[in-house]
Amino acid sequence: MDKVRLGIIGYGNMGSGHAKNILEGKCPEIELAAIADISPERLQAAKEEMPETTALFDNAESMMDSGLVDAVHIAIPHYDHPKYAILALQKGLHVMVEKPAGVYTKQAREMNEEAAKHPELTFGMMFNQRTNCLYRKMKELVSGGVIGEIKRVNWIITDWYRTQSYYDSGAWRATWSGEGGGVLLNQCPHQLDLFQWICGLPVKVDAHLQFGKWHDIEVEDDVTAYVEFENGATGSFITTTGDAPGTNRFEITGTLGTLICEDNRLILKKLECDEREWCRTEKRGFAAPPCTVTEVETDGKNEQHPGVLNAFAAHILRGEPLVAEGAEGIRGLTLSNAMHLSAFLGHPVEIPFDEDLYYEELMKRVATSRRKTNVVVNVERQ
Repeated sequence: MDKVRLGIIGYGNMGSGHAKNILEGKCPEIELAAIADISPERLQAAKEEMPETTALFDNAESMMDSGLVDAVHIAIPHYDHPKYAILALQKGLHVMVEKPAGVYTKQAREMNEEAAKHPELTFGMMFNQRTNCLYRKMKELVSGGVIGEIKRVNWIITDWYRTQSYYDSGAWRATWSGEGGGVLLNQCPHQLDLFQWICGLPVKVDAHLQFGKWHDIEVEDDVTAYVEFENGATGSFITTTGDAPGTNRFEITGTLGTLICEDNRLILKKLECDEREWCRTEKRGFAAPPCTVTEVETDGKNEQHPGVLNAFAAHILRGEPLVAEGAEGIRGLTLSNAMHLSAFLGHPVEIPFDEDLYYEELMKRVATSRRKTNVVVNVERQ
């Protein structure tokens, strides 16, 4: 096999974007073999925008059974990610799944269990932010012990501003029955993945979510969460789609210094000695340990979606590493589910939490969910 014949399930914003990246030559080891979508309008758009060599299907299973594809990329609403991943794996196809892994961890766990039965198949997650040189460098520095043991983690990620027209662009958007959540499940899966990828998964979450605070929606658009880690470190995660201009600042403090990622720069404030030892031995009550401040150099690479797909193809063809293993998708979802559950119950929850209880609470909201009728066909991107 010289190229991976890829079939994209879903020709919406993400699916069409991936298709165009492939056609523009950004993924040289991938052939766009087919597209499947249940929407006649989107299929017509694909027919007009894609070459005649790309086969079109009105359902995913027909595409999977066609013999035209070696792998599928699942780019449809969140609830169906695990369903189609499982089906594709059972049919012997390699799988790439858009974020998030699913809506609730029980279904993501079932997906992972199915993937474990097929070690010969490649199973990846579209965590394209892991290709960003800044976050890769943070991972390297934290894992390498440069800032010592983590004491505190704060991420304020409020530059997700969305207008009401964005939420009105799809009947499924921002509904419990269609999307399964709001900013945590739509905009922030990348940040939640990076949060746990770099710092580890917290063991306790106390989250305060506000539902439809800034928009006419039923899910959360404002989040303030407090977390605790196994070593006693604490942290916060703050996000919203209602702030303009918004902020994106990721700060990790350890016993040997602090890393700050903001404005496309990574700053290291490095202590000359361990703060814990300094605290125990220094005789001057107001004296802080000496510190040097430097901007960290990176390799400058940020390959994003094409980079993830190129690694996916390389793994299929030559066994090279993925950007993110598919099984890792459950970890960020665990964090968002824990935040939701804490808000649903009105008290802190521990990780691991009761997955059945989370599902029950989610289904209560799904039962009263409303689908919008004032739907706009397209959203203009700037």
